[in-house]
Amino acid sequence: MTQPAPLSKEDFQRLADFRYRLRRFLRFSEELAQQHGLTPQQYQVLLQLRGYPGRDWATVAELAERLQTQHHSVVGLISRCEALGLVQRSPGRDDKRCVEVSLLPLGEQLVEDMARAHRDELLALRQLGGFASLELLLHGGPDSQEPAI
Repeated sequence: MTQPAPLSKEDFQRLADFRYRLRRFLRFSEELAQQHGLTPQQYQVLLQLRGYPGRDWATVAELAERLQTQHHSVVGLISRCEALGLVQRSPGRDDKRCVEVSLLPLGEQLVEDMARAHRDELLALRQLGGFASLELLLHGGPDSQEPAI
């Protein structure tokens, strides 16, 4: 088995640039959430509920997986979102031991407004060439047959 080629200075520069742009986007997201009276994690709950595949609700366990966090942490996030009038809990349709979480109208409107701002920020990043470093990381240079990393 052949050893992979060592990473070049350009590989490190592209990776560093990608992480920088990712962090800028995440900072934008954090500040936007705060402007709307939410924590970034609360926004993530709303986003995952609105974007959950195939339905308009998710269980606590599904949200924990999508957020990559612990079940008890998601329960706390849901409680805080519920106190703000953004989500509601319901007993499971098939299994009453499960809790289904869905957006309320205020949560729907808030996540719509915030997601639109996130999309606009991503489009602005794309206009500035913000994804070029990611493309080069994943696909290498124009003549490359394999990823740079």
